[in-house]
Amino acid sequence: MKATYLEPAVGQYLLAHSTPPDDLLDALTMETRELTGDHSGMQITPDQGRFLTMIAQTARARTIVEIGTFTGYSAICLARALSPRGRLHCFDISEEWTSIARRYWEEAGVADRIVLRIGPAAERLNDLPLVPAVDLAFIDADKENYGLYYEMLMTHLAPGGLMLVDNTLWKGKVAHPSERDETTRAIREFNDMVAADHRVTSIMLPIADGLTMIRKH
Repeated sequence: MKATYLEPAVGQYLLAHSTPPDDLLDALTMETRELTGDHSGMQITPDQGRFLTMIAQTARARTIVEIGTFTGYSAICLARALSPRGRLHCFDISEEWTSIARRYWEEAGVADRIVLRIGPAAERLNDLPLVPAVDLAFIDADKENYGLYYEMLMTHLAPGGLMLVDNTLWKGKVAHPSERDETTRAIREFNDMVAADHRVTSIMLPIADGLTMIRKH
């Protein structure tokens, strides 16, 4: 349970009363732990995965962008909500980790809906066509560039489109002024920027390590 600021018993109760992941997602979680070691904490949690799928379904998203794919868990959750004609555009810098993702996308039957672009998202986002507009975006990458990714995606996001941003509570550190490390400062600045942005409506949700939902006016 990533939400360490929640009482553990409450966190376990929440998980016990939510639809669990299927065997494929469980297998991906296990392989991610085995192959990536300490980096496995970069994978989203099961409750986040279920939330991503439900939001994409509710929004009837046809074009989705994901920045930060890792081993592909969140991409599966998003791609499953797409129609066969829908597309998920994934951006990541690692051939090694996304090679795991590719295998599981094939097994999940969603590989034909996913376009993977390897390289720095700040550069590769320029390859994203303006049409069709993006219905839903998910940011879960290097925290220092959250603001840059946000502004680049706003150009592509449709009116009424949604953006979901992970780790915006950063283990609760953002709420404590004494926490001044670089990543905490970057996320705190991003959160302040979104809260002051009159182009959007936003809400921070205490899911996992904090998930901000943003809707473009």
